[in-house]
Amino acid sequence: MSASLPLVRNVSGLPGGPRWLAGLPDLVGEMCERWALRLGRSYDGGSCSWAAEAWLPDGTPAVLKVGWPHPEAEGEAAALRLWDGRGAVRVHRHDARRHALLLERCTPGGGLGAAGGLTAEERLLTGAGVLAELWGAGTAGDGGFDRLADVTAGWAGLVEERMERHRPPFDPGLVALGVRLLRELPGSASREVVVHGDFNPGNVLAATRRPWLAIDPKPMTGDPAYDPWPLLEQIDDPFAHPAPGRVLAGRFALVADALGKDAARLEAWAVARRVESALWLTEHGHVADAAGVLREARTVADLAGL
Repeated sequence: MSASLPLVRNVSGLPGGPRWLAGLPDLVGEMCERWALRLGRSYDGGSCSWAAEAWLPDGTPAVLKVGWPHPEAEGEAAALRLWDGRGAVRVHRHDARRHALLLERCTPGGGLGAAGGLTAEERLLTGAGVLAELWGAGTAGDGGFDRLADVTAGWAGLVEERMERHRPPFDPGLVALGVRLLRELPGSASREVVVHGDFNPGNVLAATRRPWLAIDPKPMTGDPAYDPWPLLEQIDDPFAHPAPGRVLAGRFALVADALGKDAARLEAWAVARRVESALWLTEHGHVADAAGVLREARTVADLAGL
């Protein structure tokens, strides 16, 4: 396995990572034998999992995915089973102990962000339609998923601790706003669902059974308004436009209307998530990049009147 692969670069520096990577070929072989799979080409983009084309004994195309054990991946199979093909890929097999999944394959499989022939607005509405399907499943009890409120409260504490320890040259008022939103937004939600947790355009793939299906959830139970920001941010980068505030205002309004949500609430979640991202970047030594992320957070905060 090439050292240049994102999976190798990411996992090799983690405790136990080199040992897991060394055992990955045997683990893949074991799952192929157990599930009687024929493998094809591997997908090289994952930073926390290995995946490849596979075929079941009856010729059904699938994807074998073997993940690095980490908390964010724990609920993936349960969320996909809850959604049961409505807006997301289906699960054929799951081995929780080995963190292995056999999933429905999306064909042709290109991501929503690169969908040719669709405008940015059409891609946003397409993504919103997929989100609405996922949210329609509700919560199905607690399902064992982490609660969004607990996760974002933990992030708020980390933001404060990282600001204190690194003392970066950031606007303390903006950072404090992000911390407050991370703590308060989950508690004011009018509805709770199982959120996807990482709904970026690369995790929405063109498929045959349905036009578009979501993959790779990081599920939590909480406010659905948490989900849309990566879609809004990564479809035709709004901050690359000459007037990003105007572009963002139109796109927040478009997605909010499609999902029956308050645009101001989507904007507040965007500010909270941008602040958390900035302090994560700071923790990993990318202070200049973090400052740029906070400038984006300020643009959205001004838009929202925060």
